[in-house]
Amino acid sequence: MAKQNQHMLALQAIPGIGPVTATALVSTVTDLSSFESGRQFAAGLTPRQIGTGGKTRQLGTSKRGDPCMRAILMHGARSQRSGWIERSLLHRPQWVVVAALDNKLARTVWAVLVTGKAFD
Repeated sequence: MAKQNQHMLALQAIPGIGPVTATALVSTVTDLSSFESGRQFAAGLTPRQIGTGGKTRQLGTSKRGDPCMRAILMHGARSQRSGWIERSLLHRPQWVVVAALDNKLARTVWAVLVTGKAFD
């Protein structure tokens, strides 16, 4: 229980993650050893790509990851506001920007949970 509390406090230091999100993430992610990297941890949050004839197309977010965790991170990503987000929204659709933030947030969550250090 104490280790979970340490993880929850470390996660709450990440922008876009509050007490409810941190609790849900700690209870959802039980075995970090099954992920070798932050990229694998975020794999269910990235846009799918298909390609044929040398052309690639990006589709919507893949549905391969945990739907609960995907929804939790989506809400956290939507709550953030920064200059990068505002500039990106001028040139890209909102769902693309939110998916990029999801990916970034998931990788940050993985790093915090693996190292046990708070986000700075």
